[in-house]
Amino acid sequence: MKENMYDEDTIDLLELARVLLKKWWLILLSAVFGGALALLVTITMINPQYQSNAMLYILSKTTTVTSLADLQLGSELTADFEVIAKSKPVLDSAIEKLKTESDKKFTRDELNQMLSVSNKSDTRILVISATSTDPTDASLVANAVAEATAEQMAYIMKSDEPTTVEKAEVESTPVSPSLKKNLLMGILAGMVLACGVLVVGYLMNDTINTEDDIKRYLDAPTLIIIPAEKGLAKKEKRRRK
Repeated sequence: MKENMYDEDTIDLLELARVLLKKWWLILLSAVFGGALALLVTITMINPQYQSNAMLYILSKTTTVTSLADLQLGSELTADFEVIAKSKPVLDSAIEKLKTESDKKFTRDELNQMLSVSNKSDTRILVISATSTDPTDASLVANAVAEATAEQMAYIMKSDEPTTVEKAEVESTPVSPSLKKNLLMGILAGMVLACGVLVVGYLMNDTINTEDDIKRYLDAPTLIIIPAEKGLAKKEKRRRK
């Protein structure tokens, strides 16, 4: 009895693999459908996002870098810049610049959602990035915030403004969404869904199909086996004629 219970709870991986291989066309069709659906959603429903980057050099023009202490000071100030770049005074100053110079109106929350501030590893360069569905807005916001950040740091440190390494430009290529990535995810999702449905169908199928099933579920010997032959009915009809 224990052996029968064990057999019922055991999954025949070889048989399961045969089921999946037999339905390869369904898995392939699901993969194609998933990829096509992912592309359709990406193109028609997701707005492309554009990103522009402005760069600031932490040390001002008058700061000497001849000593190790100066270099260490620049590295420590980088973390301060990251916080100050998204502070209220900087955002308010950037908002005023955008309104005056470009006739663009933004709120603090809108700028916060668009902005990201990072420091390139092992450098004293601060990267101020702005992301928007409008590439021009992304460029304007990144430059305005970079200028406001430099002014605020000069005011706080009572020194010259940090040097602008690179101004943000209007980008023509979106950073997201990625058609290639979404296509691969759609194909994978389609394949996984098809395989999942086939596996569930296999596990829930309790019909008796083979002599092993008879022995497993009915605990009875097989007396007669009638082999299935393709075209047997047609051969029989020809013989009778």
